[in-house]
Amino acid sequence: MMNSSGDVTTIRVAGERPYDVVIGRNLHGAVRQALALGTRRVAVIHPPTMGESATAIGAALVESGFLVTYLPVPDGEAAKTAEVAAECWSALGRAGFTRSDAVVGVGGGATTDLAGFVAATWLRGVPVIHVPTTLLAMVDAAVGGKTGINTSEGKNLVGSFHEPAGVFCDLEFLTTLPAQDLAAGLAEVIKVGFTSDPVILDLITRDPRGAVDPASQVLTELIERAIAVKAGVVAADLRENSSSGIGREVLNYGHTFAHAIEQVENYRWRHGDAVAVGIVFEAHLAQASGLLPSDVVALHYEILRSVGLPTSYAGAALDRLMDVMKIDKKSRGDLLRFVVLEDIGRPVILAGPTNEQLAFAYSALGKGVS
Repeated sequence: MMNSSGDVTTIRVAGERPYDVVIGRNLHGAVRQALALGTRRVAVIHPPTMGESATAIGAALVESGFLVTYLPVPDGEAAKTAEVAAECWSALGRAGFTRSDAVVGVGGGATTDLAGFVAATWLRGVPVIHVPTTLLAMVDAAVGGKTGINTSEGKNLVGSFHEPAGVFCDLEFLTTLPAQDLAAGLAEVIKVGFTSDPVILDLITRDPRGAVDPASQVLTELIERAIAVKAGVVAADLRENSSSGIGREVLNYGHTFAHAIEQVENYRWRHGDAVAVGIVFEAHLAQASGLLPSDVVALHYEILRSVGLPTSYAGAALDRLMDVMKIDKKSRGDLLRFVVLEDIGRPVILAGPTNEQLAFAYSALGKGVS
């Protein structure tokens, strides 16, 4: 359910523990609204680059009578390790955090993943509130209740489902976001356009410049639409175990291949850039399997390139990428499973593609042409 009041839009995420995603500007003081009665201590987890914003949010909480502990963590994927999580647990213990206290994650997707995991595991679960500061985190990582850390074997292999108490998407953060990071975030929006909401593709086709303009109404609508789709998906299938239809796995379009790229490239690739390449790979895989017409494959290239996202990859060999994909969370035994399209808005699971089909998709991806 989406409600708009003035310059603020609220999207309700139903499910086991319903919560609101608030989209607007200058929301620093709004975080306290999601804290339950009886909360006394709040830990604000943030990377060094978000220190000023974390302090502003913490100051508003202090003014409201909360005791605030700041927990700086490394930038990006470097935060998502067992060692960093353990440091956070120790800090919570020293500060005397109880089950009635809360964690606030301020930062990009890696920060909200970590903050959610720390909250889910401290005392078997304390409330967490997310303040995503990147487009990628707003439309994907901070919404939906997935938390996780990485291991040397792969990305997000250790984690839990832990729904936030609230998510506050302050669009002012996007005005200082580097252009490449903003474009990378759009990959998750475009993914949703192909799987669930074709209006997203229409909006970008009509105004690709507006799609990458932090001040534009086009980008605001794209964000709202992407979050609304994800809210509906996770409300129906929080734990990715739907027995009817594709369920929450639809959100993984492009991600099996993307996570493999991220790992073999030692996380030097932006997640959104890897997702962009991933959905192109999986579009070609669907084409090779006789599922997806070539004009829809071509549209993937057109939409992604219009906002400056990559559409080719010629790094690690396919065999190396396949080794990583075999331990992807969607795999079953040795059976590779991909989310692919039969058409725009018609996602399905492709289980056990042939080596020839995989090789075709990888070869097409390396050429970078539709």
